[in-house]
Amino acid sequence: MVMNANVVKRDLLKVMVDSVSISQYLCIVALVVSTWTLTLNLVIDEATLLKFDVGLLLVGFLVLLLTTCPFSVQLLSKYVLNISFFISGLYVLAPIYHTLTRSISSDSIWALAVSLLLVHLFLHDYSGSTIRPPGALNNPKLTSNISLNASIVASVLVASRLPSRLHVFAIMLLSLQVFLFAPLIIFCIKKNHFRLYLLFSFLLMVVTLGVTYQLHRMFFILLLVLLVFISVVCPYWLIRIQEYKFEINGPWDEAKLCFDITE
Repeated sequence: MVMNANVVKRDLLKVMVDSVSISQYLCIVALVVSTWTLTLNLVIDEATLLKFDVGLLLVGFLVLLLTTCPFSVQLLSKYVLNISFFISGLYVLAPIYHTLTRSISSDSIWALAVSLLLVHLFLHDYSGSTIRPPGALNNPKLTSNISLNASIVASVLVASRLPSRLHVFAIMLLSLQVFLFAPLIIFCIKKNHFRLYLLFSFLLMVVTLGVTYQLHRMFFILLLVLLVFISVVCPYWLIRIQEYKFEINGPWDEAKLCFDITE
């Protein structure tokens, strides 16, 4: 009999660094919700939102090209073609999204949107991206696809309450860029430049806290408590409960294959 043969001794700093991906994505969702709120209150107009969409798209496209190795003209043309189809289809569907929930009360829309965002956060794949990265061997998980669909439906519900079709197109383009492409861009940065990934995450948290502080104090306090809980309390809690880990191994355990059964 062997006791605690597979128990991994964790380091507090490493666990805190691993928790950055959760805190970072929570800040991204908080920024999207803040943008939704400011747009619904007509603080941000459609022209400003479209400029921000274009800038965000160019930055993400550039990062994806720089982190993709080897780079090829065929890959570049594929990205440009896919993004062109994506934006064109979204622009054509904007009038439908604008009138989609006209017969539904606003209270129902907000309650459903919040519920879908919570589902999105709980099922999101924080270790990868829903879009398959270049050169990846594994396909995205089913839960990550459900999470993505929940975020898209929430975006459609919020966009349907905007005053014009151009507003709808701009906010949907922003939401889909963030929920669909941002995890892929962040995954590529993390894979190729881990220090840059940590710096980006820290700046993102600072910016998000600043935006939420200006938007609503209660929202700011809730986000700050969540970030501290996820980044500090949970890693410390995980390290503390490791001493209570108790596992026994012996000849009664099932045999484990030491080779790939598909070969």
